[in-house]
Amino acid sequence: MNTGFEQLLAGVPVLPVLVVEDAAAGVPLATALLVGGLPVIEVTLRTPAALDAIAAIRAALPQVIVGAGTVLNPDDACRAADAGARFAVSPGYAPALGAACAERRLPLLPGAATASEVMAVVNDGYSTVKFFPAEAAGGVATLRALAGPFAGVRFCPTGGVGAHNAGAYLAEPNVACVGGSWVAPAEAVRRRDWETIEGLARMAAALRRS
Repeated sequence: MNTGFEQLLAGVPVLPVLVVEDAAAGVPLATALLVGGLPVIEVTLRTPAALDAIAAIRAALPQVIVGAGTVLNPDDACRAADAGARFAVSPGYAPALGAACAERRLPLLPGAATASEVMAVVNDGYSTVKFFPAEAAGGVATLRALAGPFAGVRFCPTGGVGAHNAGAYLAEPNVACVGGSWVAPAEAVRRRDWETIEGLARMAAALRRS
């Protein structure tokens, strides 16, 4: 299942969650994040440009580990794999999605917000889980409560996580990294303001060491 997924995130405190409206922006955006210290990125499948952006990033920047986010079903998983995504992220979990990702050898970060949902993904062999929507589901307090019964599970909180609270999440021992869009604000991407995004990435990359 997602055995080894945490190795993809090793040393990376923040997984940028990107909404790419223009495929041509994909490579310079990924470059800014890479130079800023964030070599692992998630391009969400929320726009028509997403798959082309993933393919372009994979071709131009082999040192960047680019994954597909908002993967909801087996078809999404197959299209992401064909585009060159190296992992998939889902807001929730369904066995059919897990099976499709396993068939394509595409590591999956499944989403869960409750103890029952975490049990479901753990019973299917996952040990790294996206905690989503993090703030709406109780934030740090919920993660602390989940740490007892799920001692071997590591979480990537996403949803309502930003520069103001990422450090609090990263301080929890069961948190592998956090996911967030604040490192690549939509307006900065539209303006092609790669310098600002690089700076935000540098601040995000330094969070684990702070």
